[in-house]
This record gives sequence, C-alpha cells and structure tokens, in this order.
Amino acid sequence: MQWVTYEAGAGPRVGLLTDDGVHGLAAEVSLASLLGDDGSALAEAATTARARPAEVRPVGEVRLLAPIPRPPAIRDGLCFLDHLRGCYRALGRPPELHPAWSQAPAFYFANPAAVIGPHDDVPIAPGSRWFDFELEVGAVIGRGGRDLDPGSAEQHIAGFTFFNDWTARDHQVRDMAQGIGMGKGKDSAITLGPALVTVDELEPFRGESGYTFEVAATVNGREIAKGSLAGMDWTWGELLAYLSRGTELRPGDVVGSGTVPGGCLLEHVDTADPGDFTGWLAPGDVVVLTSPALGETRQTVRPATPMTPLRTGF
Repeated sequence: MQWVTYEAGAGPRVGLLTDDGVHGLAAEVSLASLLGDDGSALAEAATTARARPAEVRPVGEVRLLAPIPRPPAIRDGLCFLDHLRGCYRALGRPPELHPAWSQAPAFYFANPAAVIGPHDDVPIAPGSRWFDFELEVGAVIGRGGRDLDPGSAEQHIAGFTFFNDWTARDHQVRDMAQGIGMGKGKDSAITLGPALVTVDELEPFRGESGYTFEVAATVNGREIAKGSLAGMDWTWGELLAYLSRGTELRPGDVVGSGTVPGGCLLEHVDTADPGDFTGWLAPGDVVVLTSPALGETRQTVRPATPMTPLRTGF
C-alpha cells in the first residue's frame, strides 16, 4: 500500500495511491490515526478506500503533503558510517572514526514543525551560504513501544518514505563548535514523501541483511549519488532498539536512516576551504530524490528570508 496526505482545496485528506489516482478517505481521518496496532487499521482503511472512497482524484490534480505532516517526534540516525568518512575526507580530516561510532548508533532530534511536502519549494536557511540536501530514507513507526529488542524492533515499522533533512553546513559548523548537538544547521526544512510505502509492499526488496532498494539524488539533472539501504552499518532493528531504550517510540514517529554514502554535497567538496566550493545549493536549483520503491520528490530551492542579526562579541 502507498498512503499519501494531500490537499485538493478543502483541507488535508488521506488517500490510497492506486493506478487510477488517489482514493481519499473521509476528511476527519489522518494517517497517524490509522497507526498504532498490527497494521489492521491500515488494511481496513485500504479496503474502504478501494471500495467506498470519499473521493477519487487524479494524482496530477492534488498537492501532495508529507504523509505525516506533523510527526509526534523525529529522530535522524547515522547508520551509514561511510557517509561520515566521506565528509571527513572532503574536509581534509583523517577517515578513522572514534570507537564511539561503533558502540551505538548516533542520532539527533529534529524539528517536526520543519516538515514539508515532496514537491514544496525549499527556502535556503536564513543566513546560510553552504546549503545542502541529504539523501535518506525515513521509517514511520506503526506500533509504539519502549526497550525494544534488536531482533524484533523492525516489526514496529509501518512503512518507509523519503527523508531529506536540508542542512545549512555553515550553521552546522557553529553547532558543532558549541558542542550540544544539532541546532540551526538542521532546523529549516525536512522533506517527507511522496508516500508512506508500507512494509508489505516493500517485501520484494528484502535481502538477507535488510532492504535493498536503490535511491538516487540529482541536482539540476546531474546525478550526485546512487545507493542502497543494503549498506547500512546499523540495522533498523538495532537503531530502533537503541532509540527506544528507556523511552517511548510512538505511532507516527519518524526515524531517519542517515545519509546514503555520497548523498549530500558536503561529501563532494573539492576545495580546501568549503566556503570556496561552488556546488552549494543556490536559488533555482532543482533537487530530485528517486527510488523504484519510494517514488520521487522534486523540489526547487528558493532564496532565504532576511535574517535579523544578533549582537555578538560579548
């Protein structure tokens, strides 16, 4: 099943994506309200959407929103350690990683208010000159839980969608210097979409070590990266088990995989000073993420809103 949240002039509505368009459910139904069990609510809703939809609209006539427009929580992992090594190399740092990276999967909390749809324009973060995208996959939690077991935690995933946490790399440098985690470097926009693709639909893409479907990213038609979830160093089960340790994962929470190796501009910096790199995103650039399993996001970068300066140097 492929579930979307869309706008067609009368407010957000949830629909099932089919060959003949979007089969909408009743206006009061949200995708998050169909989560929280073993998947039976989603299955029943799909039966209703196919047999007795509230409306049927061509995909081209609706505006797709994020499948979960305001997740209860967003956590972004870093499960591809080669992505980190690639960033280190681009910045002239030795690629050797601290032992902490192999002791537990790293993650940060992201801003649910920053979520945007798969075709929405993306303003550059205010004040940023090093604006970047991230090629990632997001898991949507279907059944909540805490202190999950790595061997069974993946069963709590309802489905997957693209996850792109647009990043102001220059702001991120300051965040890292302050040393208390991600701040304004990761606060301006997070793309989710185009659909929540349920795990049953992705079964053909299962391998011995996890999902194997490919994902790719282009900027203005030029391919930047292509990869697969098969290269994850930390599995989904391990990531969810760690995230749920001593706390609760809730239905509708979104968990990012971390960036597929090569899947951001930072890894392609070819100058000693990142400020001299000419490849950072600029207004008018079109960023496209594609996958045979997840569909496509296509977004145009827009100028930043004016930034109100703060006093400094005290």
